Amino acid sequence: MRTSLGPVELAFTDRHGGVSGAPFDSLNLAFHEDGERAATRRNLALLLDDFAPGLPVADLSQVHGNHVVVADPAPGPTSGATSGVGVPARPSADGIVTDRPGVVLLVRAADCVPVLLADPDAGVVGAAHAGRPGVAAGVVPRTVAAMRDLGARELTAWVGPHVCGACYEVPAALQDEVAALVPETRATTSWGTPALDIGAGVRAQLAAAGVTVVDDAAACTRETPDLYSYRRDGAGSGRLAGVIRVRS
Repeated sequence: MRTSLGPVELAFTDRHGGVSGAPFDSLNLAFHEDGERAATRRNLALLLDDFAPGLPVADLSQVHGNHVVVADPAPGPTSGATSGVGVPARPSADGIVTDRPGVVLLVRAADCVPVLLADPDAGVVGAAHAGRPGVAAGVVPRTVAAMRDLGARELTAWVGPHVCGACYEVPAALQDEVAALVPETRATTSWGTPALDIGAGVRAQLAAAGVTVVDDAAACTRETPDLYSYRRDGAGSGRLAGVIRVRS
């Protein structure tokens, strides 16, 4: 899915159009595919060539927390995502924001919730990776707060593909732990066992923060063969991405 709002452009990828071989075929944007990461680097280059040719990308070493950083991309069309000599390491965080036009923000997911946010009038964008720990820890509200620190006021969010509550089975004790913090996450699988709906939790957090939510891409990753899913494929799962920028 690719869309725009004023000067803001954003997209969520699927698994098609890349160079990775099975079982990661084909647009895998993770880093576990091979030791040289050559296919992943090529896939990232293909994505950027299509989405924002020649622009720098700022991404993260995602750790399932609630730390949010302001983007500090390396010069040129790549960042720490394709780390090499002289390229700074990706920061350990799960939210990233910027008020700089022409910088691409990128987060990865394979069942977790990728969230893209923008205030087009203020020229501020953000991206968050919200898995179960991140939803419980409030990474999305913290990303919203960081954007407002940069001057954002009227925010819109796009919730990307993620595992749905009917598919995300968890032990009852874990369900109780997360639902005690974010009640909207409590769910039941389609087969009748305790579950978490992390997408519902994210949407509730966005609504509480006064953010308008757009759910154009909120398909279930586990149920959709065109998307990567760790719940479905385990170690054979790649990663999709959400990308967002303000046009220069």
